[in-house]
Amino acid sequence: MEKTQFTSVQLSKGLMEIYDFGSIKLHAFKTNDLISDECFLVEKDGRCFMIESPCFFDNIKELEKYISDTGLKYEGAVIAYHGAGASFMKGSKVYSTKNADDYNHNGGGAGLVSNFAGAFGEAFDKSIYTTTDFIEGDSLTLCGVEMKITRTQEAFDIFIPEINVVYTHMLGHDVHSIVAGKAHADALISVLESYIQKKIGLVLTSHYVVENLDDVKMKIEYLKGLKNIAIKNVDAAGFKAAVQSAYPKYSGLNYLDMSAGMFFPGK
Repeated sequence: MEKTQFTSVQLSKGLMEIYDFGSIKLHAFKTNDLISDECFLVEKDGRCFMIESPCFFDNIKELEKYISDTGLKYEGAVIAYHGAGASFMKGSKVYSTKNADDYNHNGGGAGLVSNFAGAFGEAFDKSIYTTTDFIEGDSLTLCGVEMKITRTQEAFDIFIPEINVVYTHMLGHDVHSIVAGKAHADALISVLESYIQKKIGLVLTSHYVVENLDDVKMKIEYLKGLKNIAIKNVDAAGFKAAVQSAYPKYSGLNYLDMSAGMFFPGK
């Protein structure tokens, strides 16, 4: 399926883009919130579950209404990198791994939620999901949909074989993303190359539109470019300026700031 083969439903704030695979429908929720979040409903046989969560109260209300209006039976959330927004469908099941749960309650994820709560105030739902069911193995099946689970340093990625779709935290073919130095760039390149080898159809991420393998290839070249630029610079400021010059149309400058600090800590 092509990344443009969807139908759209305009919500009060966000936009739902629906990909129909036949037995499964993927509802990609573009929240249009202040941090460009996306999350995903996976539907099969009148049932659905969510991958990641909206974290602003207005998006939470409109997504709850969307599920109610469609008549789908909601069976829980799979929470990986985004732990905030726990008021959504309160009382429903929450699936996560132990490492992701720790990341969201005690690690870097908790720190980000604290920062966002300070920045966005009462509009932001800072409550953290409590995991009801820990994913112990390398697979999880909900609503009759099998997911393959790959643990990462922070949380986990998800592959849905039936529709040949993968979910990972960040991609963004023309967006700066958080790259924590050369080793991290190499690790990301390895993961993205595996998508090409597996001929993944669509790539879902928390902070960008649905993407494909052409976008993956662009991101690999970007990551290689970052590594080359880092070799030619001695501090974060020079690195950032050179990256901006090489990729002038890329958005996500806040992420570039973070990458620069990680490539050149203390410089």
